[in-house]
Amino acid sequence: MSAKAISEQTGKEFLYKYIDPSVAVQDRVRYVNVTPATDLNLLAQQHPWLLSERLVVKPDQLIKRRGKLGLVGINLDLQGVKEWLKGHLMKEITVGRAKGVLKNFLIEPFVPHTQDEEFYVCIYATREGDHVLFYHEGGVEVGDVDAKAQRLTVTVDDKLSDAQVKEQLLTHVPDDKKDVLASFIVALFSLYEDLYFTYLEINPLVVTKDGVYVLDMAAKIDATADFICKAKWGDVEFPPPFGREAYPEEAYIADLDAKSGASLKLTLLNPQGRIWTMVAGGGASVVYSDTICDLGGVEELANYGEYSGAPSEQQTYDYAKTILSLMTREKHPQGKVLIIGGSIANFTNVAATFKGIVRAIKDYQGPLKEHEVSIFVRRGGPNYQEGLRVMGEVEGKTTGIPIHVFGTETHMTAIVGMALGHRPIPNLPPVAVHTANFLLNANSSPMTPASSRTASFSEPKTTNDVTPPKKSKAGLPPAFAPLSLQTKATTLFSSHTKAIVWGMQTRAVQGMLDFDYVCSRDQPSVAAIVYPFTGDHKQKFYWGHKEILVPVYKNMADAMKKHPEVDVMISFASLRSAYDSTLEAMQYPQVHTIAIIAEGIPEAQTRKLIKIADEKGVTIIGPATVGGIKPGCFKIGNTGGMLDNILASKLYRPGSVAYVSRSGGMSNELNNIISRTTDGVYEGVAIGGDRYPGTTFMDHVLRYQETPGIKMIVVLGEIGGTDEYKICQGIKDNVITKPVVCWCIGTCATMFASEVQFGHAGACAHQASETAMAKNQALRDAGAYVPKSFDELGDVIKSVYDDLVAKGTIVPAQEVPPPTVPMDYSWARELGLIRKPASFMTSICDERGQELIYAGMAITEVFKEEMGIGGVLGLLWFQRRLPRYACQFIEMCLMVTADHGPAVSGAHNTIVCARAGKDLISSLTSGLLTIGDRFGGALDAAAKQFSKAFDSGMLPMEFVNKMKKDGKLIMGIGHRVKSINNPDMRVQILKDFVKQHFPSTQLLDYALEVEKITTSKKPNLILNVDGFIGVSFVDLLRTCGGFTRDEADEFVEIGALNGIFVLGRSMGFIGHYLDQKRLKQGLYRHPWDDISYVLPEHMSM
Repeated sequence: MSAKAISEQTGKEFLYKYIDPSVAVQDRVRYVNVTPATDLNLLAQQHPWLLSERLVVKPDQLIKRRGKLGLVGINLDLQGVKEWLKGHLMKEITVGRAKGVLKNFLIEPFVPHTQDEEFYVCIYATREGDHVLFYHEGGVEVGDVDAKAQRLTVTVDDKLSDAQVKEQLLTHVPDDKKDVLASFIVALFSLYEDLYFTYLEINPLVVTKDGVYVLDMAAKIDATADFICKAKWGDVEFPPPFGREAYPEEAYIADLDAKSGASLKLTLLNPQGRIWTMVAGGGASVVYSDTICDLGGVEELANYGEYSGAPSEQQTYDYAKTILSLMTREKHPQGKVLIIGGSIANFTNVAATFKGIVRAIKDYQGPLKEHEVSIFVRRGGPNYQEGLRVMGEVEGKTTGIPIHVFGTETHMTAIVGMALGHRPIPNLPPVAVHTANFLLNANSSPMTPASSRTASFSEPKTTNDVTPPKKSKAGLPPAFAPLSLQTKATTLFSSHTKAIVWGMQTRAVQGMLDFDYVCSRDQPSVAAIVYPFTGDHKQKFYWGHKEILVPVYKNMADAMKKHPEVDVMISFASLRSAYDSTLEAMQYPQVHTIAIIAEGIPEAQTRKLIKIADEKGVTIIGPATVGGIKPGCFKIGNTGGMLDNILASKLYRPGSVAYVSRSGGMSNELNNIISRTTDGVYEGVAIGGDRYPGTTFMDHVLRYQETPGIKMIVVLGEIGGTDEYKICQGIKDNVITKPVVCWCIGTCATMFASEVQFGHAGACAHQASETAMAKNQALRDAGAYVPKSFDELGDVIKSVYDDLVAKGTIVPAQEVPPPTVPMDYSWARELGLIRKPASFMTSICDERGQELIYAGMAITEVFKEEMGIGGVLGLLWFQRRLPRYACQFIEMCLMVTADHGPAVSGAHNTIVCARAGKDLISSLTSGLLTIGDRFGGALDAAAKQFSKAFDSGMLPMEFVNKMKKDGKLIMGIGHRVKSINNPDMRVQILKDFVKQHFPSTQLLDYALEVEKITTSKKPNLILNVDGFIGVSFVDLLRTCGGFTRDEADEFVEIGALNGIFVLGRSMGFIGHYLDQKRLKQGLYRHPWDDISYVLPEHMSM
């Protein structure tokens, strides 16, 4: 959603802080917020001015007409305010149909004034610009300001001047107040623009001899502009509409949404309701709510929400478990139903999202059974067959919860009638098990097949039952503008259209190329990719069976210059960069059409783009769209979904029906409906869900009217805006003569007690004429074919199509099978169609899920259990959760082996490299490469030698004698500096710990006996730190209880113990590197006097 209401307090804070300081606005910082947590007795202490002022108190909860409702306490002292609050705070009231509790109040200074000092001012946004309304009277009795206020329109990118305000708005204002009011309104408009307001109303605005007072304010801001206005807005709280509580679960989902590239929405309507929904897609979510309300379920509808935009399995799981948690808190005598619905996805992997939902259902299977929940599922899109299979298995094999699963063969909303008992649940034959079934053409029928869609919840209608076209003249809303006949290019795409794609969207590009191939295009439609974050290069794609290279450019200028044939740009730029990249694209006259995919572009930026596009004759599709498709010619990005849907909906060749929709997901549903009821789609466009799409319904309907191949038009309108009335006028004026089938979704909105913002930013009615019901009736009256509900849309389309066929207007063509396209390896693997041995195997770590896993243990658990470095090393090296003493011993070993001065070979090499100017990695590697049998590598060797001797039953003396006889050194014995008389404290520390904590130290004891023998011969032949760690580690592995004897021996054999020295000493080597850099030591050259030059005698003569 873009335009969101803010509290009066927030609006005034913005105004007082950021309006031009030269404007004489009074009481800039004097207001107090009161909630149930406020201690009324401390108010005077915290805000001393309350004792000296007369006061006003009122609720600040988005309640309209508070004065008329008796909800404003006026001209009170502080005691009077407290008494007033006692009668209102936490009181339940009803406003219209909304029932809510008063719990947030605003106290402000009372401003003494007369009636003739009150004025009304309002600024609000429309597609063409911003309207400034002014009336010379204000206050509670202002009346219908829309009808009687002075009005001034500031077109997009224009400025407002004092002279304009005085001339057009202040004609009835006394001369002594004109200057003050004009300067205030101009400053207010500047504030409105700078802070991205979409609506700002002040009533009354009071002007006295002291200055300007803002008494009551209502405002909305464009929430999508947060990335622009964050510094000024701060953390804005958006209160819920009055009558609807703000639930923590809603905040949780909003937080998930903010952290995700997907769209996740949740609004709780009635937490005690029995009908719960989990719908994929902004448009589809509205359609399902409409259908539930149409069938009498409005009082039992518990929630509105959507998940879309390809959420991950984990994100879908988090969303689903929130819904399931809410619906299993209170029982319902009739049990509950969960409707998991959606249109046919364009790019969301249905199987991945359903796996997340299935996980949640399994987690909640107990409560779901206890609450007698039945689940109804309908979905389509990429990999949907696998998703339906996974969902279907949950019922019998896993949970026993009744789950009814349907695919694209079932009308989208048919499951609502089933769930509410309005129609029987059919026993459908098994559907195709995977997407690949569609990729091999098996259709031998020469004609378009008859519809196989199941009926909707209502009884099947005959042709005669369809609403006939009527030509009665319906009145239009006052704001309706005359129909403009100036349109842009009629044909946007052909089989020769070439496009540039902005953004590295390889999946979308490959989808476009596959579509081109099955449409038998001569050449790919994608000429180039623009991606500013890499240098110019070539990107590999498939064209049918062969590989091709598509050029990628760092800047758009190069791409346009080298590809003059391009006339379409498809922008996958983010919401932050879409504006600038679109402006840049419109600088090139060759570009005639731009599709903007991004959702969440600030409305003010979109309006500027629309204005420039209109001036340049550029058609913009979007923002917030999936794009559009022209079967047999061209498709934008992910439109139409994957090849299975392209083929199933016969989008590889043109039909006779054109459609225009707001929703991208619903446009794919229209592809399905039209392909099942007619000869197919000729062209389809999703204009986008924002309030101000780049092109309107009427823009495309007029194109379709002028296109000979199009015989009938389908429009899927929506609550909000008045674009559909232009279609009404076009039909009445005979500008549109082709049959138009139209339905506006969002009919449920008028049935809700409080305002609900649907998934699309533009799906909100601001006046009666913008409701879906009003628009459907106006279209019906104008002569469009309007079904009684979305559920009957397919029946009406079929009826109109059959009539055109009967008249000979449409002659169904012979069906031509398309060429087959090989499936991508990655997708075939995901579908389980192929297998191959993995190149790597791992058993210690898994980073693929929501959370990093170490040997089966989530990283959050690692920290929760305070396992430390020793514990992590145990998981990653030994795949075991080691005892606490073992983890401590590992950490102690790392500490004592961390460094042993700069003279040892490893440290020396590291220092030499560092002083030669090498980087940290190179210097560290140089030091590590010296580790071996003579330096540091004795841990493994000592462990092996002592273990072999001990295990064979050899006495310590026998072991020493044998090693001497074989001429071998005993690894781990001997030290250059330390001796029996000068013991190594590192060994002593470790020995004390091991003796205290280890269950058994048999090998260590054996090594100490060997030490007694060796030191009796020479005092420095002690068990050194390497030897001690080696033998102690063997004792640890053998006796801690986590390993078998064979496993313990294997870890010694494969070199695990040397890893301790390598890991520990790396810390010291890095320290030496940093030390040399910090000391700024120069290149090292070994001194001559420390080198003995010994040359052969014949060379020295």
